[in-house]
Parts: sequence; structure tokens; C-alpha cells
Amino acid sequence: MFLNPVEVLSKYAGIYGDTFKLYLGGLKEAIITTNPTVIQHVLKTNAENYQKSDIQVKRMGHFLGKGLLTTHGEAWRTQRRLIQKGFDRKQLEALSSIMQDSLAESLRDFDRQIGAGPVDVYPHLMKMTFAMVARSLFGARLKDEDINLVSHTISTVQEFIVRQTLQPYLNPWFAVSGELRRHEEMRARADGILLEYITRRRHQAPGDDLLQTLLDARYTDGEGMSDELVLSESMQLLVAGHETSSNALSWLLYLLSSRPECLERLRREFDCVLGGAPLSYGDVPKFEFASQVIQEALRLYPPFWMVDRVAVADDRAGDLAIPRGSTVIVFVYGAHHAPRSWQDPESFNPERFTKANEKLHTPFTYLPFGGGPRGCIGGNYAMLQILVILTALLRRYDFQLSPGQKIEARPMVILRPKHGIRMSFTQAIARDRHAIVQE
Repeated sequence: MFLNPVEVLSKYAGIYGDTFKLYLGGLKEAIITTNPTVIQHVLKTNAENYQKSDIQVKRMGHFLGKGLLTTHGEAWRTQRRLIQKGFDRKQLEALSSIMQDSLAESLRDFDRQIGAGPVDVYPHLMKMTFAMVARSLFGARLKDEDINLVSHTISTVQEFIVRQTLQPYLNPWFAVSGELRRHEEMRARADGILLEYITRRRHQAPGDDLLQTLLDARYTDGEGMSDELVLSESMQLLVAGHETSSNALSWLLYLLSSRPECLERLRREFDCVLGGAPLSYGDVPKFEFASQVIQEALRLYPPFWMVDRVAVADDRAGDLAIPRGSTVIVFVYGAHHAPRSWQDPESFNPERFTKANEKLHTPFTYLPFGGGPRGCIGGNYAMLQILVILTALLRRYDFQLSPGQKIEARPMVILRPKHGIRMSFTQAIARDRHAIVQE
């Protein structure tokens, strides 16, 4: 189970059906489901009866503080209302230029790396997306060395949280061996760096970034967030905001590397919509085919492969009894690959997401950003980020998958490529295309 929970849960779903019970880590019984009726009930219809589990509230909260990802009830609703403004159309338009500037800098470094031969795209895309999210939050003032330290800390701490979750019997050893303390110290260093930026910004001219949204937010009594709460929300936005896009882009490049017709159709659409202009948020609805391709990649490789909830009171979803205290795991990967919901579910077929076909989808069979009131607040930001980077990469480079690789997914907090995805890149000189990133 620890090595590949997606493989194990998929196998059990094939044997026991769309809803079954399983002991996680050998200690705690959970209800696993891919049934859209149960999923809709838990995430939307009776969402008030279901809270995030200790995995997120306590373990993630221990490292990330009490923010949008790690709170319940009225505290969560209040924070959601305050932070939502940072992802409205006006703010995303403003962030578009910050994203373009960040990407231009990242691509200069990427050009140097690909000149030496094939590269693993996953860490490079992680670096691109993290820098982009960090600068969307903190503006251009964030130093490269600080970005690298915070990024490394988040990645290391996330892996540790997964070990705590899937191997809970090791938690006493983590405490006495010093492993827990080592990760706490890493977190404290990263917190110190970001807190310094937050404190300094309060005495500087306002910016157009997400940090300004957090600093300007006011509760009903007129008070703003404390520096510590701004830190928690910033760190949680960093965590949620970069890996979703980097994973989606990694799997997208992998899928496109063997589909030249799809690749060329995307490039034609990019040229038709943008010409030589940089992409802005207002352009996003114009990318009809690109949106279908991205959605299908997110179906095959959903970043959040599971969502967990705990029942506050006894409940029932159809014929399923859910006793108080039960952990319900929405197995998103399983729902996305369920034959009852998707014809030939293992194949790559963007036509599933044409406007006509989308109307035929059963609700809550497609959950790349979760669902219900606690669905991902940054879904529109993620789509913008994916498109900004994808348009640049596809118009700037030709690429090929390096032979002899075993490409498979590794379910951590996010569904990552287990062994990476190695590719070779060359400048796309042969095509007369406008680069969307001006140098």
C-alpha cells in the first residue's frame, strides 16, 4: 500500500466494486469510493457533515499552520471569502504579466539546461511553476535563493507527511529519532524567510500580487490578518499552487510527445488566438482544443488522486451507511478511470471534453480540482498557469521522449512521475512562429 496506493485501490475497486472498506496503514478503517452519488453527497449535498481528516488538519497544519487548507467551519468560510478576491478575473489579469515575466526568466535557465542533452522535465517544470506562484504571491522582490530554499522545504516536508500518513506506526520513531524535529527546523527556516517579506511589505508601496490581497483583506470588524495568518495562507497557496500545474504539464508533455497531430493542432490554435501577443487571462476561453487536451490529461493523471473526509455525525448516502467518525476517501484517480463513467478509460481522447460531450458527463465523475464548496480556490489560476507555460514550450521547442524509460505515476500528496520523464528539446527554428515570451 505504501509503495503504490493508487495501484492497490484500483485493484480492489475492480474486485469489490465502486465502494468498499479498507484498513489504512493497518490501523484505521476507511470507506473508499468512486461512486459519483456518494462523492456528490459527501463533497456537496451534505458537505457540512464532513470535515477534512487529521491528515490535513493536524499533520499538514503542524507544518503549514492554520489556513484555508487546514481549517473547518466558519473559520474556513471567512478565510475563503477573503482570499477569493485574489482569484477573480481582475486579479488574474493583473497576475498574467507577473507570470509572463517569471516564465521569461525561467526559460532562459531552461535553454541552458537543455543544451547539455536530455533533461527530466518534472523538476524543471516544478522550478518554473514554483517561481511563478512565488512571484504571483510576493512579486518580483522574492530572491531566487529564497525561492529555491522554500521550494525544497515544501517538497521535503510533503514527502514526510505522506510517510506519517501511510506508515502511522512509525510516528513514535519519527519523534524519538529526530526526524520530526529536523523537518520542523526546515519549516521554521522557510517560515522566517517569508515572514520577513510579509513584514517588510506592510511598510512598502502596494503591489499587484496575491500578498497585497491578503494584506488588504478585512474582517467584518475592520481588522486585517495577522502576519502569522498571512504567512500560513501564503505557504498553503504555495503548496497548492505549484505542484498541480507542474504535474499536469509533465504529463501533458509526455502524452503529446507521441501524438504529433494533436501537437500541431495545439500550435495552430496558439498562433490563431495569440499571434505574437503574450497570453492574458482574457484569452483563456478562446483555447477550445487546448482546454480539451488539458482536461483529458488531468483526467488520466489527476494531481489530487484522492480526497479524504471524516463524518461528523451518522449519515447515509443512498444504501451506504456512514457512521460518525468514518473516514471517507474519494478515490479521484479511480473515478477518472472507471469504465462505468468513461468509455475506454485508459486511452487519451480530448474529444471527451468537447462542449457537447461534457453535457453527457455524470456529475462528480471528473474531479481534478475536487468538488463542492471546498473545491480548489485556485482552479482558474492553475488553468491560466498551465496555458501560459504550455503555449511557450510548444511554440519555442520541438521535443522527444528519451527511449528506454519506464514512465509510471507515484502517488504522494500529488500524483508525480515516479522515475521522472526524460526528454530532449531543440529550438523550433523550422516553424515561423511568434514566441509568446519576449526576451
